Amino acid sequence: MAFSQDISSFLEQTGSIGRFIGRFFAGGLKPRYEFREFLAQCFIVGYQSLPLVGLTGFIMGLVLTMQLRPNLVDYGVESQLPVMVGIAIVREIGPVITALIFAGKIASSIGAELGSMKVTEQIDAMEVSGTNPFKYLVATRVLACTLMLPILTVLGDAISLTGSYIGVNIRSVTSFRLFFDQIFNSLSFGDLLPAVIKTFFFGFAVGVIGCFKGYFCNKGTRGVGNSANSAVVLSSVVIFIIDLLAVQITDLLGLN
Repeated sequence: MAFSQDISSFLEQTGSIGRFIGRFFAGGLKPRYEFREFLAQCFIVGYQSLPLVGLTGFIMGLVLTMQLRPNLVDYGVESQLPVMVGIAIVREIGPVITALIFAGKIASSIGAELGSMKVTEQIDAMEVSGTNPFKYLVATRVLACTLMLPILTVLGDAISLTGSYIGVNIRSVTSFRLFFDQIFNSLSFGDLLPAVIKTFFFGFAVGVIGCFKGYFCNKGTRGVGNSANSAVVLSSVVIFIIDLLAVQITDLLGLN
């Protein structure tokens, strides 16, 4: 009985999010545009997330290199370490880890912010004053997340590869140019394009889910907390689902 209720609740929520996305494309992308709020959101979700993304990426590249190196030394293929780390970070680990960090920081922030505005009736007040809250609050945040996450991913990948270079030079000596020449020579168009394209979908999912959870927050402080928490959980699950679909599609297209 409880399982059937969970399935029913999941399908109902999926339908509600689908209608929310439809409303975004039907009305959120039409003039009048809130450029000032959009730029402010780009600063918040992009620039202010860079320190966390950069630190996470640096540690990830350093640890990944230090974990892989002993096994490669045992098999006598230590020289392939930059290639393996570079492909792993650029194709899969970098985009997914950056998106999860982004979801943890931004989806919860958006869910809590819009949830607080919903509880204190600020969203209703915006409608009364003639401001379209969907355009001002939702469209700007969704677009900012969609555009900023790919940029953060590219920067995070670069920082992560720098961490990997430092990890390689802890136990041996490799020149900066040789290390990155090996990585760039091993990467192909099929490695870079799918990795970048799927980050747009990751960012869109984080923005939509964060806004949806906050926009339809239940009354009370518990409702705000639940909105922030469920926004992170659902965003993380959707990121993995999108990543799985992206892998299947690139495999069908022969890009792997």
